[in-house]
Amino acid sequence: MLTLSEFHVIPLLIFITLLSSLLSTAIPINIWPKPRFLSWPQHKAIALSPNFTILAPEHSYLSASVTRYLNLIHSENYSPLINHPVKLMKGYTLRNLVVTVTDLSLPLHHGVDESYNLSIPIGSVSAHLLAHSAWGAMRGLETFSQMIWGTSPDLCLPVGIYIQDSPLFGHRGVLLDTSRNYYGVDDIMRTIKAMSANKLNVFHWHITDSQSFPLVLPSEPSLAAKGSYGPDMVYTPEDVLKIVQYGFEHGVRVLPEIDTPGHTGSWGEAYPEIVTCANMFWWPAGKSWDERLASEPGTGQLNPLSAKTYEVVKNVIEDVVKQFPESFFHGGGDEVIPGCWKTDPAINSFLSSGGTLSQLLEKYINSTLPYIVSQNRTVVYWEDVLLDAQIKVDPSFLPKEHTILQTWNNGPENTKRIVAAGYRVIVSSSEFYYLDCGHGGFLGNDSIYDQQGSGGGSWCAPFKTWQSIYNYDITDGLLDDEERKLVLGGEVALWSEQADSTVLDSRLWPRASAFAESLWSGNRDERGVKRCGEAVDRLNLWRYRMVKRGIGAEPIQPLWCLKNPGMCNTVHGALQDQ
Repeated sequence: MLTLSEFHVIPLLIFITLLSSLLSTAIPINIWPKPRFLSWPQHKAIALSPNFTILAPEHSYLSASVTRYLNLIHSENYSPLINHPVKLMKGYTLRNLVVTVTDLSLPLHHGVDESYNLSIPIGSVSAHLLAHSAWGAMRGLETFSQMIWGTSPDLCLPVGIYIQDSPLFGHRGVLLDTSRNYYGVDDIMRTIKAMSANKLNVFHWHITDSQSFPLVLPSEPSLAAKGSYGPDMVYTPEDVLKIVQYGFEHGVRVLPEIDTPGHTGSWGEAYPEIVTCANMFWWPAGKSWDERLASEPGTGQLNPLSAKTYEVVKNVIEDVVKQFPESFFHGGGDEVIPGCWKTDPAINSFLSSGGTLSQLLEKYINSTLPYIVSQNRTVVYWEDVLLDAQIKVDPSFLPKEHTILQTWNNGPENTKRIVAAGYRVIVSSSEFYYLDCGHGGFLGNDSIYDQQGSGGGSWCAPFKTWQSIYNYDITDGLLDDEERKLVLGGEVALWSEQADSTVLDSRLWPRASAFAESLWSGNRDERGVKRCGEAVDRLNLWRYRMVKRGIGAEPIQPLWCLKNPGMCNTVHGALQDQ
């Protein structure tokens, strides 16, 4: 069995030779995301023993993962859509996969080592998976499962194969909004399952917003009782525990977002005294866009001048921290609209006395961020708290050691501004990573649709294709390695004004798969050339395999394209990437 250190002493010349051989030859196995290094020089395969098993150390979450993958291996019955010639070795079968973890105590948090080494030596009845952490072992188990094909008990996998793999970015997430429309617990768990298969590791749960408050909190039960869509559209503490535990078993962190002080109209059902402009029409007739009360239907913002606001907010924070062990706490902070606060008499009096809207936000942040930090959490805010043109806080209110900013506007430009200010950043640029875009607007009585030739494709149109997502470089234009280190990773986002469980899978997959590979092993080949053209067939194959695994991923091409390689490119032969 090769140790980690033995992997790293492979002579450089041999390493380069093996890599060049791999890259110049189409391989009959398809692993998504593509590993950082894979060598399979002889293209030989071996049969899997009908009694194949996985030998791994005891670990509460890894053991559950081992059981799950063992069942998948014996039941998936995956038949590749494209057959490649391989030489099947006779005389022995692969009996087991031996999993070794150097530190089982490493918790699932940002920056945990997810690397793994996987080897299936010729002539051995054992394959070997070596990882620093249980979470890296889970990534290796996923890779191992994707290498197997055939119908049980006649299963095969490559032999003489060596893989060294690790992610480029530590934060690789999917945001799901469960406030605009409700998703059942099974929908969320299926999403986490698909994320794990794509080596994504953060489920950003945008739980609450102005439209509904579905999270049941013991200290503030009236928020969900009055602010949810109904008693059958809530998440109980038992639901949350089930989802969080499921996340651990799949190596996926569950990051809660309670968006405040904006996007809080639903709080007003239980506490109307702490919410300004609740239940008012979002864009009053005769008013300019700058005079709107919200950026979409569903008004309401917490009042920073009310003492009751902080009593309720602190109860919410305390309950959420108890339910979610994740070390990041997302506090929202986006789209605080001037017009909404200005409907409140006390706030108008504050402004008349020389106060500013930004000072109101500073008061709110200064009253809540320290409390979140006191709960041993790092606070994540949307970029608006620092970059908004009208209402933002002085950086002194956002200590860099406790604050991460998530960018969603102006593509690479806002990423540059955030890291230049010295903050860590999570990239969710709407121009590339918003998966809800391009399906038309949801507003009724919208005159734009009465104009001939109008697209009406929604505020963030067009639709974000998998190619656009795959090709986006989230560190583009940054000055140096020090700035690039501040980019923790990224998230694709599904806002749910026009999505629910009926379209969940197809809106996410396989576009989120394209995102997953770009942040795991990158979107460029060993020459630094973008590999989107090479990725299309691999993504197509992976999409079909996801569907077989129960994920309703949408098609990206006719099946004919896979059956006729190269014929669906824009030019004859392989597509040349830029």
